[in-house]
Amino acid sequence: MNHITTPPRTDRSRTHSRRWLLLAALTAVTVAPLAACKGKPPKARAVPAGATVLALGDSLTSGVGATPDTAYPARLAQLTSWNVVNAGVSGHTSAQAQERLAALLAQHSPALVIVSIGGNDFLRRQSAADTRANVRRICAEALASGAQVLLVAVPELSLLAAAGRLSDHAMYEEIAGELKIPLHRKGWAGVLANESLRADNVHANAAGYEQFALGLTETLRETGLLVR
Repeated sequence: MNHITTPPRTDRSRTHSRRWLLLAALTAVTVAPLAACKGKPPKARAVPAGATVLALGDSLTSGVGATPDTAYPARLAQLTSWNVVNAGVSGHTSAQAQERLAALLAQHSPALVIVSIGGNDFLRRQSAADTRANVRRICAEALASGAQVLLVAVPELSLLAAAGRLSDHAMYEEIAGELKIPLHRKGWAGVLANESLRADNVHANAAGYEQFALGLTETLRETGLLVR
């Protein structure tokens, strides 16, 4: 008797099942981030002209590489008609900024706090988990005071500015999503990746701070914080 061998149906079933399992896994990986992106922050309340706005940060906020009147908070004040308090301290980390925030909130009672901090943490290779926790605490504390908050994303590796390979650290997107606050993306990354906009590898010049302030103003308009 001739015996004709055919592939067992069980093998085909197993192959078919494996394909479906692989497709399901890929779908799960793809869909989860997309679902997370749907949670946009609510429309912000417009901050009126003359209101006090606190710009919290480090040397990029204080204006190292330019003059005080060309630092981004000074230019932002001119562009918005807000009273922008420059609370940038050169060399400060997220932990140091968090330590001085309570006194700043009590002194100025800002309607809006612009948080741009973390660059020194990255340059000093401090714990990313600690930096994230500090930045989140800063934003949460400012919100608890009754102020609105705009978070500014900071590049992860500022020393690569000369090579033009800068991108925002992922923690800023995560924190903004968790707290449902607006985020200004690629502001410092765009400036510090451009040699003509830098005073050195990690600081902007007057033209760089001008570009940052203009980009920030656009984000403020898009989120509804600025209406003019």
